[in-house]
Amino acid sequence: MKISFVIIIFVSLNISALAQRVAITFDDLPLNGDLPPGVTRLQIARDTLALLKERQLPATYGFINAEKLEGNSDAAEALKIWAAAEPVGNHTYAHLNLNQNTPEAFEREVDENEPVLELLVGKGVDWHWLRYPFLHEGDTVEKRRAVRAYVQSHGYRVAQVTLDWEDYLWNSAYARCVARNDVQSIAWLKSSYLEIESSYLDLGRDLAKLVYGHDINHVLLLHLGAFSSTILPDAFDLMQKKGFTFVTLQEAESDPVYAGDPDVGSKYGGTLLELWVEAKKIKFPPVMEKPYKQLKEICQ
Repeated sequence: MKISFVIIIFVSLNISALAQRVAITFDDLPLNGDLPPGVTRLQIARDTLALLKERQLPATYGFINAEKLEGNSDAAEALKIWAAAEPVGNHTYAHLNLNQNTPEAFEREVDENEPVLELLVGKGVDWHWLRYPFLHEGDTVEKRRAVRAYVQSHGYRVAQVTLDWEDYLWNSAYARCVARNDVQSIAWLKSSYLEIESSYLDLGRDLAKLVYGHDINHVLLLHLGAFSSTILPDAFDLMQKKGFTFVTLQEAESDPVYAGDPDVGSKYGGTLLELWVEAKKIKFPPVMEKPYKQLKEICQ
């Protein structure tokens, strides 16, 4: 009995060691991509929130661009119900690309987004997490450092990303295929998404080992759009099969690796891991090519 008990403990510890923690986050709230006929932003937000609740996912940050609310009552209602259920953070007012603008312009965009954040969450709730649009943190070191100094002085933490497969590419494609009632194409969208997801989950783990020499906590970037509630059940299942467990953004970024800064100006930007690969001049490992052309042309 004692031997069996020891074996059970040993196996359990090894399974626990294999599990990796990941925070789920959503960008571009309250809208991303096109809509299928008859579908509203409010419905997309409501369906996705119901899924997060059903799966008992911990608090899931949504990063907002307040400009998207202008003249769009549907988007405003979608954002209200999200902020009532899940935390929100700053994604700049109009999704400004830092690489194409000055630090001062970027800082104004962060400031301009804050009144909506304050209105949505009320007093006493911390929304001081910043997600850089396009994952562009500055094409020069000087620009990067200037914005970093501003972010720190204004009490923000950077909501870094380590896992990203440009899931937004599937949102408008799905809307078109639903409009055509093209069942076969929708099936391909699902299978292609999951293939890319699987490849990029593996890539994230590989990059972490190349950069740090060990596994890390991860942060996943997703986009709230027409495809979200359809694909996410399978996407979450796949993550769990690969040994990921879901945690909050705060828990994920409690990993000491998030205290580091690659401090590199990058023309292309990318995840924290990709920036470290660029800074350290590490050879990028092979990864499955995304079906850009097919996604652009399908159901046209």
